[in-house]
Amino acid sequence: MPTILPCTDYKSLFDKVVAIDPKIRFVTIFDMSGKIMFSEHRKGVENILTSEESQKSLQLAITAWKSRNEVSNKIGKGKYALVEYEKIKRITMPLDSDHILYITTDVEADHGPIIYRALRLKQDALHNPEGMP
Repeated sequence: MPTILPCTDYKSLFDKVVAIDPKIRFVTIFDMSGKIMFSEHRKGVENILTSEESQKSLQLAITAWKSRNEVSNKIGKGKYALVEYEKIKRITMPLDSDHILYITTDVEADHGPIIYRALRLKQDALHNPEGMP
């Protein structure tokens, strides 16, 4: 069962990630069992997937990170994954051993700065003496 440290403020991190770039469509933080902690579409953004399809997409992301972790002792821990589709880009990154950050953007978004800033927020959160920001 995933553990949440009492000092971990995923909500604050979530809010900061949502504010990174106006081309971000959707942000979710969920645990490795698929339980959604925080999730939000940008105002005015139309859902592409149904709620069932979104849940399936999260399950696929969990499976992918579990698979990546199987070889992490040889190649190192994954920092993020980027998939570009015809209509969106999807960025996933582990926040810790039990939680994943899931971001979708418009296809024309400059994903490099978004990834960099999300990684920076994560790093800052992990080094904050009180835990996550």
